[in-house]
Amino acid sequence: MALALRVSYIAHNNGNFGRWSQERRRLLRSCCRSRLQGRQTVNYSTQEQESTSTASKTPPQIKRNVASEITSVGKVIYEAGWDAKNSKSRSPQTKNGTSGEIIIRTASSPSNEPPNANKDKDQEPHKSKSEQMRDNMQEYIFTRYFNYVKNYDKVLEKNFPKAMQLYRAFFEGVKDFFADMKRFLKISRIANDAPQGIRALNRQELELYMQMPRDMMKVAPALIGCSLPMVGYAFFPLVFWYPRIFLTNHFWTATQRAEFQSYYTKCRLQCNKSVLRCLQAKLKNVEGHHKYAEFESILGQLGSGTHPTPEALISVKDIFAEGPYSLLGMSRKHIKCLVKMHGLPNSLFKRHRLHEHAFLVHYMDLAITREGGVHNLNLASLRYCCYLRGLNPDNLNAEQMIEWLRKWVKVSTSIQGEHITLFLHLPVLLGYNHPNNWKTIYCNKTP
Repeated sequence: MALALRVSYIAHNNGNFGRWSQERRRLLRSCCRSRLQGRQTVNYSTQEQESTSTASKTPPQIKRNVASEITSVGKVIYEAGWDAKNSKSRSPQTKNGTSGEIIIRTASSPSNEPPNANKDKDQEPHKSKSEQMRDNMQEYIFTRYFNYVKNYDKVLEKNFPKAMQLYRAFFEGVKDFFADMKRFLKISRIANDAPQGIRALNRQELELYMQMPRDMMKVAPALIGCSLPMVGYAFFPLVFWYPRIFLTNHFWTATQRAEFQSYYTKCRLQCNKSVLRCLQAKLKNVEGHHKYAEFESILGQLGSGTHPTPEALISVKDIFAEGPYSLLGMSRKHIKCLVKMHGLPNSLFKRHRLHEHAFLVHYMDLAITREGGVHNLNLASLRYCCYLRGLNPDNLNAEQMIEWLRKWVKVSTSIQGEHITLFLHLPVLLGYNHPNNWKTIYCNKTP
C-alpha cells in the first residue's frame, strides 16, 4: 500500500500520467504474488505444526512394542523348534512380508488380550535392547540346562552302565525298605493299642515285626553314609562291595538272596553240635528229676542219628522249666551258642533276646494254626518258615517241608511260657540229624 502511494505521488509530480496504467498492472501483479507466497508459507507452517503435533501425540512406546514383538517372535521361533533348514525354506516368504506378519499377529494379537492389558504394558518399565537380549539368553541357557538335568540319568546309563545299575538297585531297595518301615510302624501301633497285643497280628505281620528292627539297625550306617555330601561318593561303592554286611534283603538280587541265605544257614547249623554238647554236659545235674530217663533216651537218639517224636518231647517239657536247663540256669557258653544258632545279633542282653525271639516264633505258630495250618502256606512261605526254625529248605519239596513244620507246630502249640527253653532247643531236637542239615554242615563249602 505504501508502495502504491509512493508510485502515485512520483507520477503525479513528474506528470507522467500515461504510465499509470502500466505501473498499476505491475503493482497488482506484485501484490498477488506476495499474497500467494504468504498463503503457501502459512500452509507449510500449518502442515509442519500438524506433523509435529501428530508426532508429539504418537506414543513413545513404539520402539518398546517393536522390541517386545521381536522378542516374542524369537520366543515363538525357539518354542516351535526353529532350525536352519526351515529358516532357509521360509526366508522368501518372510521377505515378501507374509509369514513374518502372521507370526507377529499370533504372538501379540490384541483380540485375545483383556482390555486392561494395554494399561499393564504402559505401566511396565522400559527395557533396553541389551537387557532384552540378556533375558532371552538366560531363558535359553536355563531351558537347555533343565533339559540336560532331566535326561542326565540316560547320559549316565549310556556312559556308566554298571554304576547306573547299582544306583537303580539302591534306589529300588530304599523304596522297598521305607515301604516295609511304614508297615512296621503301623503294625507296632496295632500291637501296642490292641487288647490282645501281639496275638492280634497274623503270621506275615509277626515276621515283619520281628525282622524289621534288625534290618533298620543293619542298614542305618549305609543310608547315613551315602547321604553325606563328600563321604557318600566313597561310601556308596563300599556298600555294594560288601552287600551282605551293610545291606539287607531289600537291596539284594535273587542270586544274592539265595547265596546269603545259604551262608547264614550254614553258620547257624554249625552251632547245633555245640548246643547238643551243652545239653549232654548238664544231664547229670537232673538225675533226680522224674523225667530223667526219658530225656536221656532222647539225647541218645540224637547221638545215634535219629530224632525223637513230638509226643516224646512234649512229655519231657517239665525238665526245661527249672534247674540247669531253664533260661536263668543255663551257663553263659550255652546262652551264647543258642544266640548263634538262632541267628540273633550279639548284644549284652542275650537272655532277653532269646526270650523275645522264642515268644515271637511261638505266636507265629499259633497264627499258622489260626489261618488253617501249615499246608495252606505257599512255597516261599514254607521255605522262610523252615529257614527261620533251623532247617535248610534247599533241595526240599513242599511235602517234606510241610511234614517237618507240622512236628514243630505240634510241639510249639503244646507248651507254655515256663517251657520256653524247650522251644529254643527245638532246632536241635527236631533237625540235628536231618539229611539236608547234615549235608549243609559237612558237604558244602562256605561261600
